[in-house]
Amino acid sequence: MKLTKRLLVFAMVAIMAFGAFACKAAEPATTAPAVSGDSAAAPAAEEPKAIEKVVYAYATFNNIPTEETLTTVEEAINAITRDKIGVEVELKPIVIWDYSSTVSLALQGGEQIDVFQSLGDLSTAISTDMCLDITDIIDTCAPESKALIGENWLAACTSGGRLYGLPTFKPIALTQMVVYRQDIADELGIDMSKVNSVSDVTAVLEQVKAAYPDMTPVAAVNQGNLGLSPQNVDYLTDSMYAPKGVLMGDELTVVDYFASPEFANICNLARDWYTKGLVMKDAATTSSTAAELMASGNYFCYIASYSYPEADTAASLEAQCGGFDLGAKTIGSAFLDTSSINALTWMVSSTSEAPEAALKFLNLTFTDPDVTNLIIYGLKDRDYVLSDDGFMSYPEGQDATTVPYTSQLSCGTLGNFFIMYPMAGTNVESLAWELEQNQSAKTSVAMGFTFDNSAVKTEYTAVTNVIEQYLYGLVCGSVDPTTEIPVFLERLADAGMGTIIAEKQAQLDAWAAGK
Repeated sequence: MKLTKRLLVFAMVAIMAFGAFACKAAEPATTAPAVSGDSAAAPAAEEPKAIEKVVYAYATFNNIPTEETLTTVEEAINAITRDKIGVEVELKPIVIWDYSSTVSLALQGGEQIDVFQSLGDLSTAISTDMCLDITDIIDTCAPESKALIGENWLAACTSGGRLYGLPTFKPIALTQMVVYRQDIADELGIDMSKVNSVSDVTAVLEQVKAAYPDMTPVAAVNQGNLGLSPQNVDYLTDSMYAPKGVLMGDELTVVDYFASPEFANICNLARDWYTKGLVMKDAATTSSTAAELMASGNYFCYIASYSYPEADTAASLEAQCGGFDLGAKTIGSAFLDTSSINALTWMVSSTSEAPEAALKFLNLTFTDPDVTNLIIYGLKDRDYVLSDDGFMSYPEGQDATTVPYTSQLSCGTLGNFFIMYPMAGTNVESLAWELEQNQSAKTSVAMGFTFDNSAVKTEYTAVTNVIEQYLYGLVCGSVDPTTEIPVFLERLADAGMGTIIAEKQAQLDAWAAGK
């Protein structure tokens, strides 16, 4: 399971990190004017409102601030929330790599955490009773967030017809792209506008290899992943790196993806690239990421999925990829399934002693720009500066590693992405494109379905072990699919793939009948 967990972290890193460069400018919060008048006619003073405390645990890539620094940000937030919802918050930033295990252990140990997020593991949080059923309190505690997110997206965070969380509201429809060295494409006269599918990429790679024999044209995204994912597949709650029964197309029929022509085509393409020297030989075992490999200058491109326009995607990646001039070209279409939406879901813990207060605070992270930007950027003029036209940057001479507080790299994971200040250099107009992608992307016919694997846990473990043994070599081209796919399928069958698929189909049929 170790490799699958590592890939899940890489996937979540991609989801989170690429939210960091484009946050929409927020309208300044307005405050109702105070009512003045004759003090003799003023109503009798009300009893002070009881203040409830909630702990908000969030994942961060940035440095964990000191307790003293964290307290200053908390107090700025509480100055808003005490009057607005009668709540004080304690912020609990946790480094991304340790987040899920830290939260799980804290809740098991009785430590107070009232609000937390999923990192691709919502179904686990539900099945283990970590999160609270908020169906009956959302209308009174978070009606604005409910209206903002909409019923279709909220359905992705349900189980058995009950609501367990709020998905992060951000650009989420991922589109497959090839990210490439623009300088080399220009030098060789390669017209990337003609590259519209993954099959069009081969000729480009061959041209680059001919001109640069010592260069490897394709870098891996991360271990065991060349980015050659199929289009319009719903993995039915599974990780795309270890699918165990999927939907392909518009029929509610669960199939074995590894037995499909689409999987064979991907493996054959990877094998062709491998034998021609177009892809790195150790893609199945590398510990490097695409950014690190591109930064070395020895690679022309990589293939991955992003939720931003081509120009924005390329611009955001250049600093991470060695400063080379990059381009990005779409070679697939956006697709949304349940996991696309609920991968980053905010929940109230089942152990919370103040669940309504917790949900009210969570609601503000979706609706109040001041609260959201305090969590992301910290204190204005200390941790960041704001231009007259609403763009955020770091104070002169400082950056994300030196300011006392920032969670800027978590920009795409906390509440409402569209009310966060944009960073200087961001193309704000692109957000309209991103929002349109969310609305127009093809949607799975099983949107809202979540699979409960508790009845087939033994088979899940056995099948996962087989996948980890065979998959990376097949999709990275280092083994011959003609001989290895039949062996792979036989081993999957022996491990219980058929039992898993039958259980998924039964649950899916019951879900569809109850809609």
